[in-house]
Amino acid sequence: MHDATQCLNCGTPVHLNYCANCGQETRLHVPSAREFIHEFITHYIAVEGKLWRTLKLMLFKPGKLTTEYLAGRRASYIIPLRIFLTFSILFFATMKLSNVDLVNSDAGKTGQEQAARANGATLSGPPAAGSKEEEEARRNGSDLQGLVDYIGPGPVAKMKSVLALPEAQRNKVFAAGFYSYAPYAMLLLMPLFAFYLKLLYLGSGRRYGEHFLFALHTNAFAYLQITLMMLSPWGFLTFLLGVWLVFYLPTAMRRVYGGSRIVTFLRWVVLATLHALSLAVAVLAALVLPMIS
Repeated sequence: MHDATQCLNCGTPVHLNYCANCGQETRLHVPSAREFIHEFITHYIAVEGKLWRTLKLMLFKPGKLTTEYLAGRRASYIIPLRIFLTFSILFFATMKLSNVDLVNSDAGKTGQEQAARANGATLSGPPAAGSKEEEEARRNGSDLQGLVDYIGPGPVAKMKSVLALPEAQRNKVFAAGFYSYAPYAMLLLMPLFAFYLKLLYLGSGRRYGEHFLFALHTNAFAYLQITLMMLSPWGFLTFLLGVWLVFYLPTAMRRVYGGSRIVTFLRWVVLATLHALSLAVAVLAALVLPMIS
């Protein structure tokens, strides 16, 4: 135990158990494991029910958490960036532990077709002149040369070496790259998501920060919902969670931004399309970066 006469954090003279300047406790000691657990429960679960109030609004009242924040009622809820980061980390951790197959080029093929593809070059030899296989090989070679001209021979050589690995090793490279880069890519998509909203609601008087707040809340919900879908042991429950995931965003948009159902639906279609394209590019980049870096 250490009873300080000056705050060890800011140097202000102290007389009570807490510093009047910065709020740090003056009676200091090395915390025990029990105190760590108590602090976690107190700050994240029990104190004023912040977590439960936040989850209640986010899960069952689309857009309500955003309207509460914009109305100035913020102390009762977890801050938007923290809740987004928490559920995004939970999503990627669940995805990794669930051993989700990120790349399966042989999906839908029979065992014989997969074996033929793996051993085709050995068993069949080079493709016959004028055949469909030769045309495909020629086109792939042309595409590869164009890629070399565009990004340089070094990265392409690395890409070729990765693609030449056995399937199990190649998938490990893809998975390592995905889990290394994808979380950052998804975070970078939030300003872009907010930009799409800004374009869709031009003239509404909404500031970019309001759109960014909405992006954090709705995408945090999406991460949590997809995590629950991955953990769900029942197909029917997974289906219901998926349906709610689809209808959540347009419902939230209408609550926060207003407007008719038809106009909101059209805006939702555009937003969902743009965001899906952005997600595809981000995931592709996360898979390709480990091959060329």
